[in-house]
Amino acid sequence: MPIHFFERAQLPASPWKNGGGVTREIACHPPNANMQDFDWRISIAHIARDGDFSMFPGVDRVITLLEGGGVHLSSADGSVLHALDTPLQPFAFSGDAAVHGRLLNGDCHDFNVMTRRGVCQAEVRVLRRRETLLPAPAGWLMAIQGTWRVQTAHTESDTDTTSAQQHALGAQTGLWWHDAMLASQCQCVDSASDAALLAVRFTPTPH
Repeated sequence: MPIHFFERAQLPASPWKNGGGVTREIACHPPNANMQDFDWRISIAHIARDGDFSMFPGVDRVITLLEGGGVHLSSADGSVLHALDTPLQPFAFSGDAAVHGRLLNGDCHDFNVMTRRGVCQAEVRVLRRRETLLPAPAGWLMAIQGTWRVQTAHTESDTDTTSAQQHALGAQTGLWWHDAMLASQCQCVDSASDAALLAVRFTPTPH
């Protein structure tokens, strides 16, 4: 049951072809999948100037402002019209839409989740003090502010035995997992008034 850890500052950067920003990919599934055949993908983007978002037909997207002045999202067909100007408020939209991003007050950093429609779906939440996440076969956690204690529990389907592990996440560090049904109990262990942990659960699309 692999659990992968990361530090935001150490994520490799990939500049956009149009020069308008940089993407730092955190994880995708299947591993090493390209942009046409991933099931899910998680990344952080730095948007430096106005421009068009890449289209991803058949993909559902969730974007969350992390820092900066935010970006106004609009599509020509009117299906997307949203000011992403409040940090840590996820916004969902379709990758089918041709979306233009207009910066509101300087550059910004955004957290992005993409899932292949009909394959899996993502639940994106912001945790504030202490919460338990239901089991999921894949997921991702990152401490935004505060120090967090994360206890994970994994149940083996063939033996029905449960193993538990405890992890500490400081601000701007995180973990993710896949191919393991994992439940998580997350608790902020310091007195930070602005404590926040960003959490994503991936589950198969019901058929």
